[in-house]
Amino acid sequence: MSNTIAQLDLPSLNETFERQSPEQIIAWSAAQFGDDLLMSSSFGADSAVLLHMATQIAPRIKILFVDTGYIFPETFEFLEQLKRRMDLNLHVYRTKNDPKEYLRRAGETDPTWRNNIDACCAANKNEPFDRGMRELKPRAWLRGIRRAQAETRKIRQHIEWDIRRQVHALSPLLNLTDRDIWQYLNRHGLPYHPLREKGYLSIGCDPLSCTRPINGNADPRSGRWAGTGKVECGINLNNSLDSAEL
Repeated sequence: MSNTIAQLDLPSLNETFERQSPEQIIAWSAAQFGDDLLMSSSFGADSAVLLHMATQIAPRIKILFVDTGYIFPETFEFLEQLKRRMDLNLHVYRTKNDPKEYLRRAGETDPTWRNNIDACCAANKNEPFDRGMRELKPRAWLRGIRRAQAETRKIRQHIEWDIRRQVHALSPLLNLTDRDIWQYLNRHGLPYHPLREKGYLSIGCDPLSCTRPINGNADPRSGRWAGTGKVECGINLNNSLDSAEL
């Protein structure tokens, strides 16, 4: 166990963070870790919230985005819109694979579908993310997960030690509801992802096997990897609370 971990009383911090606002948690993180604080963003449906909060407190915070080779064009449009508005310090890490060559080599004959979703996530999303974390060398990482999003996230804590990357993982939005997100976006005049109007409430890569629109009041995450039982790409797994392998 490193000196940094030993110096931080995670149970006490988590007890305190349960009573604090996301902005207070971000402010503590910025004061604690300084330039060694990084945040990740998928530029998905709700991403404008954490991006806005974090850059209000730490304007030049490094933002890690993974280009898997299969990102929706609308996501890139959204990224550019937010980058201009917030002057984001964006660090883009791309898959090492040529998207078409990867499909051929993996035996994926239909570009709109993945037979082996886990392999694609590992090669094209997790590898560039982990490479970015190694090269940017943060001591702490802000992420936008919320307990309301998925069963796998209900046990998350506001600050955890990420064994896989040897950093502290902080989740300041953890207790926010969908209504809280909607209210924050509207209060600050922040844009929605363009695909929200088409029923995409959780947005990842473009194959239909990975992201699809949902109907009515269905669980927003039900549009991700529908029918497979998969609920995480792997980036938010394999830390101090997980036993699941990628």
